[in-house]
Amino acid sequence: MIEYIKGELTDLTPALAVIEAAGIGYALNISLNTFSAIQGKKEVKLYVYEAIREDAHLLYGFVNKKEREMFLLLITVSGVGANTARMMLSGMSVSELCSAISTGNAKLIQSIKGIGKMTAQRIIVDLRDKIVELGITDEIPAGGQMAAPVNNAVKDEAVSALTMLGFAPAPSQKVVLQILQEQPTAPVETVVKLALKQIK
Repeated sequence: MIEYIKGELTDLTPALAVIEAAGIGYALNISLNTFSAIQGKKEVKLYVYEAIREDAHLLYGFVNKKEREMFLLLITVSGVGANTARMMLSGMSVSELCSAISTGNAKLIQSIKGIGKMTAQRIIVDLRDKIVELGITDEIPAGGQMAAPVNNAVKDEAVSALTMLGFAPAPSQKVVLQILQEQPTAPVETVVKLALKQIK
């Protein structure tokens, strides 16, 4: 089993990284989180998950062990394949995903493309205890709660407004939550204006 690949980053797209190690170029499927973390670097080290199927031998690369652990947990859930798990880790960071699972926030998980209501609930039920056991929750405050209570009405309205403006729900929700944690009393208009400056 390949634990990690370390070498020169020869090619990079938001979904794929090619690392040359000992004269061999390894193509690794990556999440947007890993893409952001390694962008602009010449030498990289990615932790690996090998998906060996009858028709393909695929490699998935992760910027750290916590992201790989989260990925491995996600693919144990019925209805969540490797590409769906990668999509989830592109829409949210490991800590945000842990927080959504530990607080039972199915709506936030559903905001990721390809995740329906039943799958979101299954992820929460199957993984809530496991993320605590593995210690992945170290990345979020004790008890799995957000740093500050968020006004859900303002959050939902702001995300809805941003979605209507053409932004994807997952990144919109991510930015809105960050803003509301820093400014819990901000009205919807302020949150939307701030989010428009931050959403890529």
